[in-house]
Parts: sequence; structure tokens; C-alpha cells
Amino acid sequence: MKINAKYKSLLFAFLMAFTMSFFISFILVSINFGFSQTFLHTWLKMWSQAFICAFFGAYFFPKGIQKLMGHITFVDEPVQRENDVILKEKSIDK
Repeated sequence: MKINAKYKSLLFAFLMAFTMSFFISFILVSINFGFSQTFLHTWLKMWSQAFICAFFGAYFFPKGIQKLMGHITFVDEPVQRENDVILKEKSIDK
């Protein structure tokens, strides 16, 4: 299947929203309402509402999160937390 590359983020958001809302709404409806005769109707109604919210969230939130992640510096070496605490204590004592 070939799809124009400009639809990549839209398709990704759709598929993520579809699968996550499908799964989470199923679990939550089964926990909160149990399996009864109205389960399927209740679940599909809740899932359709959850999908709409999840789609907009999956489409718009990653852009802001990527921007936020750009402000974080990632390093490969572990942070020397113990030494930092010891150095701060020594500088306070002076």
C-alpha cells in the first residue's frame, strides 16, 4: 500500500487513537459496567466518544511534546548525583 508522505502524521495519529481508545475503553467499560446485555452498546458508545478525544490528542500533543523534548539535554553517561550532593554540602559549609 502506498500513501503520500504528507499523510504520515495524520495516519499515525488515527491508528494510535483507534487502537488506544479501543483497548482502554474496552477495559474501563468491562471494569465499571461488567459484561451484561448492554455491554456492546455501552462500549461502542463510549469508544466512539473516546476515539474523538484520542484522535485530537494524538494529532496535536506530539508536536508540543517534541518541542518540549527539544529543551531537554540527553547524555549517555550517568549523572553523578552523589558527588553533586557532596559538593553542594561542602560549598554551603564555606
